[in-house]
Amino acid sequence: MTTIDTTALDGLRTALRGTVTTAADADYDESRSLYNAMIDRRPAAVARCADVADVRTTLAFAQDAGLELAVRGGGHSGPGLCLIEGGLTLDLSPMRSVRVDPQARTAQVGGGARLGDLDHATHTFGLGVPAGIMSTTGVGGLTLGGGHGYLTRAYGLTIDSLVSADVVLADGTFVTASATDHPDLFWALRGGGGNFGVVTSFTYRLHPVDTVGVGVTVWPVERTAEVLRWYREFLPASADDLYGFFALLTIPPAPPFPEEIHGRKMCGVVWCGTGDLAADGRLGEALSAVEEPAPPAFHFTAPMPYPALQSMFDGLIPKGLQWYWRGDFFDAVSDAAVEVHEKYGRTLPTGLSTMHLYPVDGAAHRVPSDATPWAYRDALWSGVIAGIDPDPANAEAIRRWCVDYWTELHPHSMGGAYVNFLGEAEDAGRVRSTYRTTYERLAAVKRSYDPENFFRANQNIAPATA
Repeated sequence: MTTIDTTALDGLRTALRGTVTTAADADYDESRSLYNAMIDRRPAAVARCADVADVRTTLAFAQDAGLELAVRGGGHSGPGLCLIEGGLTLDLSPMRSVRVDPQARTAQVGGGARLGDLDHATHTFGLGVPAGIMSTTGVGGLTLGGGHGYLTRAYGLTIDSLVSADVVLADGTFVTASATDHPDLFWALRGGGGNFGVVTSFTYRLHPVDTVGVGVTVWPVERTAEVLRWYREFLPASADDLYGFFALLTIPPAPPFPEEIHGRKMCGVVWCGTGDLAADGRLGEALSAVEEPAPPAFHFTAPMPYPALQSMFDGLIPKGLQWYWRGDFFDAVSDAAVEVHEKYGRTLPTGLSTMHLYPVDGAAHRVPSDATPWAYRDALWSGVIAGIDPDPANAEAIRRWCVDYWTELHPHSMGGAYVNFLGEAEDAGRVRSTYRTTYERLAAVKRSYDPENFFRANQNIAPATA
């Protein structure tokens, strides 16, 4: 393990308003724990930053000490890129403030905030941001990767609502990036990941969202082919107010599911209705077609506060499980792809392992492909295959299922993936395929703002050569 000069470390502790934790401290294991318990890395230190001054001080310390740096927001990184063995983790988790301006319909959000913090603060004003499906997800990592969720068909990607971002650069300079100030950096932040600096706050444009219509429909996994062929036609043809992600899953032994289907492998759709579909009964009317592919084993709809929907799965998949995932974009679900989904849905290796197809059309399609680094504006779905289990003894089984599934499905994809669904730090070719033609522009911005590639604990974009 990398050791740090004790005197220098004492100086860092004195300089920060936050805390510094090393292996000598009782809370070290907690400080380095991640959402994904499959990741077990031992950084030399974790610096919890309370404010921008702490961030600048920590960056300078890492450079002076010759330590590799990783940045942590909500700690949801699937491949655990916010921890480096023997490096320094700059932890933004104390910076969770959210300030809402209901008249301007904006929210300024700290870099360590989670979606639950954002939803709590905005919901009281009947407003929200299209971001994710779980309240425990970090706002920072989700946004920097592009961000999609229940409101994407209605309001676009998370980055489409980003107004500005406060950033500390590698040399310690503090800038605010927006459409008018540092516009090249602002462009790069909207999907280019953590390659360009430490974002200490995000400012979002807010949208009307209060009560939403929520639905869950599941069918026996043996009906996957019929259901998926129906879903691939039904949802893209529906109004943008209707969202529904397709899933392969094992029914958990918990409400609202009846006992007779607990533990059974199923395929299904989780629905969200906004606008008129948020009214009681309207979503049910819009979903009368769910009987067409096959009679559902279970179907319900109900109005629900948006934050309740966002937190609906928090208890099912808490922090501390084993995770292994891979993703891809799709502009169609071909018959050949349907066969792959059906095959691996029947062989879900554990009760929590799953596959999701998230719609990324609707409002997200009305943004030009070069307006942000999100280069797949023509994709209809962002897919993720996730092997999940609490038992470390099953880590290899869930990894193998995920890899085999992805290997068979990938030829039917568009070739690239949502950067937040990439696995271990990917090779340059895979990262390039994720950004398509926007990669070269990202590399040029990287050269301008981080020419030494100090921020490289990510799906890395190397600085362009002069």
